[in-house]
Amino acid sequence: MHVSDQPTTRAHLTPEHEEIVSATLPAVGENIGTIAETFYHRMFSAHPELLRDTFNRGNQHSGAQQKALAASVATFATMLVDPEAPDPVTMLSRIAHKHVSVGIVEDQYPIVRKHLFDAIREVLGADTFTAEVEEAWDEVYWLMARVLIDHESALYSSDGVTPGEVFREVTVTGVEKLSETVSAFELSGELSSPLPGQYTSVGVVLDDGARQLRQYSIIDGDAGHYRIAVERDGEVSQHLQDHVAVGDTVQATLAAGDLTLDESTEAPVVLISSGIGSTPMVGILTHLARTGSDRQVLVLHADDSRETHAQYGQTRAALEQLGHGELRTFYRDAGERIDVAAEVPAGADVYLCGGTGFLQSLRAALAELQGEAAPVAVHFELFSPNDWLA
Repeated sequence: MHVSDQPTTRAHLTPEHEEIVSATLPAVGENIGTIAETFYHRMFSAHPELLRDTFNRGNQHSGAQQKALAASVATFATMLVDPEAPDPVTMLSRIAHKHVSVGIVEDQYPIVRKHLFDAIREVLGADTFTAEVEEAWDEVYWLMARVLIDHESALYSSDGVTPGEVFREVTVTGVEKLSETVSAFELSGELSSPLPGQYTSVGVVLDDGARQLRQYSIIDGDAGHYRIAVERDGEVSQHLQDHVAVGDTVQATLAAGDLTLDESTEAPVVLISSGIGSTPMVGILTHLARTGSDRQVLVLHADDSRETHAQYGQTRAALEQLGHGELRTFYRDAGERIDVAAEVPAGADVYLCGGTGFLQSLRAALAELQGEAAPVAVHFELFSPNDWLA
């Protein structure tokens, strides 16, 4: 699922509501963590099926998902009241892709609204979150919701599916151990052709009966199969590695994700990753090799060691097929680290994927490249529900 258009963020509050939101935004921001925790507790108490079958329990336990939703609403509100605030278009696009990848539909937005606003009232107090304040924030919520609903509708339409109907039963047709902690799984079924860099949500039924989901980047694939790399981290990944073998069936969703290769430019491609963040980079590299691209390609990968570099072999094979790419590795056990200024060529089209600290450091270093040395674009993804905060 993918569309070329970005979400439309041109929205405005009424003058009265803008004044109220501006005045109460600091209180919401200061209490955002407590509001988020209260919101999810309320919503999952009323709708336990959402935690059991839709939301990833690991992300809930870590607090990552909670921070993502609450911060996104506050970020959108800031854009509405501060003309100098950055446009949250990237944030909204990323959220919409994650939503369609787990089958979120319009009917679920009122559920979120109810429990979010109940949480704000509980945390700030009824004296602060008055009827007038709630009305103003209601406009914020539905302006943001409408942007997301419209973009999600377009994404569903791009694959010709009814909103929410993205889950497919797939058969595991291959399993390959790539390292001590990473295995590759081949999933075959009636899917959709992924764009290089996209991901799929894999659903498994755990021992307690919960259907849990986790998103995995697609290393290679077409309309009939996806190849994913699974690192032993979290209950879905552990279940896949311990209990799923060739011939078994699991659920997988149609490909989604907005970290995709820009094929409208001939700029040099630089793929920078750390650890399991190499998976979308390998997906992009595999596509470049298969299509015989003549673009300059440079792969920069950081890992703990050569032994933990799970996709070293596939990266090398794709570069050999491409014929003119280069892999440079940086292993922490050897004291090596990526020096952006020394490694990234001028005018590059840069793609990043890794942990929060890695992305923040690399994006800051890339931003320091000025003039002709600056990249033409920097695309990034973090394996976290709040990746746009990195």
